[in-house]
Amino acid sequence: MLPILYSFRRCPYAMRARLAIAISEQEVRLREIVLKHKPAELLAISPNKTIPVLQINNQDVLDESLEIMVWALSKNDPQYWLNDSLPEMLSLIDNNDYEFKSWLDKYKYADRFPEYDQAYYRDQAEDFLMILESRLQKQTYLFANHITLADTAIFPFIRQFASVDKKWFEQSPYLRVQEWLTELVNGDLFINCMKKYPTWLESGEDILFP
Repeated sequence: MLPILYSFRRCPYAMRARLAIAISEQEVRLREIVLKHKPAELLAISPNKTIPVLQINNQDVLDESLEIMVWALSKNDPQYWLNDSLPEMLSLIDNNDYEFKSWLDKYKYADRFPEYDQAYYRDQAEDFLMILESRLQKQTYLFANHITLADTAIFPFIRQFASVDKKWFEQSPYLRVQEWLTELVNGDLFINCMKKYPTWLESGEDILFP
């Protein structure tokens, strides 16, 4: 039996899991869910009850997006997303997941965090954009002149940041980040991974992915 991937199309964590699965050509049974109506099958296997979740078999379940990415790429890594910079890549991804993401959420939903205004939260998030801009001044992508794990793990969150205030982002000084994001968002891999599918609870059918 093929592994089962529980996913939610717009979730950036699910996006990066789908990207790694697609590039590694690891076929799975995709189950698109709605976060407000998580199926019992998902809740039964995921202690975190979050998305994405990959059920490899009856014993093995991965419920962290980065674990799913590494699992897929360890099976097949045709574009060399993993390399000798893996420890440094994981450190940058941690920065994204545990620092930038917190400021991003407050920037997106500033009305829920009235302690400061939206511009303050954006300013804090900009620290991470400066790090990315500096790296992208040196090479085409974050760790090489080709896409790596770090690029695909991080850009879905930068995509969210850019969409909060598109005009501000387009006029910001982060020109290389803008170019990098535009290329990745318009790439065939991302477009194919963002196809809409009927939800599993509605259809009752698994989708073969990719």
